[in-house]
Amino acid sequence: MHSQSMHLRRRMMLLGSWFGFFSLLLSSAATQAEDSGGAPHAALRPLSLATFDIDATPPLGSMMAYDRVQGLGELGLRCRGVVILGVGEPIVLCAVDWIGIGNQSHDVFREQIAKAAGTTPSRVAVHTLHQHDAPRCDFGAESLLNQVGVSDLGAYDGTYAREMLGRLGAAIQQAIPNAKPITHAGFGTADVKKVASNRRIQDESGQVVSTRYTATRNAKLRALPEGIIDAQLSSLSFWNNDTPLAVLSYYACHPQSYYRTGIPSPDFPGIARFIRSQDAPGPLYLHFNGAGGNIGAGKYNDGSKANRLILAQRVADAMRESFENTSKFKITADEIAWTTVGVAMPVATHLDRETLTQGLSQPGGGHPNKLAWLLRCEMGHTVELGCLAVGDTRVLHMPGELFVEYQLAAKAMRPDLKVAMAAYGDYGPGYIGTAEAYGQGGYETSERASNVASQVETVLMTGIKTLLEKTESSK
Repeated sequence: MHSQSMHLRRRMMLLGSWFGFFSLLLSSAATQAEDSGGAPHAALRPLSLATFDIDATPPLGSMMAYDRVQGLGELGLRCRGVVILGVGEPIVLCAVDWIGIGNQSHDVFREQIAKAAGTTPSRVAVHTLHQHDAPRCDFGAESLLNQVGVSDLGAYDGTYAREMLGRLGAAIQQAIPNAKPITHAGFGTADVKKVASNRRIQDESGQVVSTRYTATRNAKLRALPEGIIDAQLSSLSFWNNDTPLAVLSYYACHPQSYYRTGIPSPDFPGIARFIRSQDAPGPLYLHFNGAGGNIGAGKYNDGSKANRLILAQRVADAMRESFENTSKFKITADEIAWTTVGVAMPVATHLDRETLTQGLSQPGGGHPNKLAWLLRCEMGHTVELGCLAVGDTRVLHMPGELFVEYQLAAKAMRPDLKVAMAAYGDYGPGYIGTAEAYGQGGYETSERASNVASQVETVLMTGIKTLLEKTESSK
């Protein structure tokens, strides 16, 4: 036993040393990206917008979040975004049809995008839409498994992600010279009807007694009220006079209709995005999942295959209505700003370094993503919350599977502003509940699902308030 304990301690020391070295490499890479950025030249550019769009569909045989790719469907996965130029250092917003990009992967994505765009990682936002028939990406978890000699990395094999990052950087570099002038911006909203419902079914005392998952076959659970949701879909658009260049939409809901098919799928939000591109071709349609951690389509979806297109059409209808309801306004570079605030998120008390380290050598590799998150937090890692200001519009960029209460609270904080939210940034924290929710039970706040403690609400609400109160220009 003494020998095993010594071996474990040595292995944990090695893992700690490796993380320190990896952190140093990331810091060096970020510095290089900043040094090579185009800030002096960017200031000379007029206000303009570049768009990029690449395939993000893993090849046959590669591992997705739950299954290997067995076939390819009619619609693949996309990685797309916009680069806002002429506002000092460029601002990049990127959305990926994957289940999650977490921990070191989130850092590397931002760094590589920043290098390609001639900006700094702090001015890059990367989010996933959280489709389940899609890859996950966590270079920290991958490296931990490599450290203990795991041969099958499964969902943490980053081979395809690295290949895609190379193509992504090239696409951004090619897009910037073709940027189009921005003369106007626009903002509109519409309610999505019969899609979202709260997943957490509670009794009179507030305890969660059942979960209404995204596909719910139990008719009694489907018959219950929608519960707390945000039905509003928001659209932020950028224009060159009367020509829309890009339409960015935001809506809070888990995106699954059904999954575990072995075929990569953008599911109903991706299909809605495709419908819009066919109904009104021209601009880039870029969709972000809002604070949908405790929201799903379970009330309106029994898992029937036909429901995928029905849900997609309902979201597409709201995308169209929000665009039709858009109020356009002239915009100058001085009215566009990007602000960030770093927050130290409290680690869940159930995350134990020794237990998680032992699990790496167990069949399946345990939970390397949780260990990667724990080690980052122990090293003082902070998560950057971002806010894009466009006139009187504010778009908050947040981590994890955030509960909808954060989105509703943000809108209530500043009723004088038009507020939208993109969640599913850094996937490391997992689900992020409210303080009250952690005492109510349920899957989303369980040890399996959430890597943060209940104090997270105070941390994030303070960060949101800080971002919404800042009004300085990006110049």
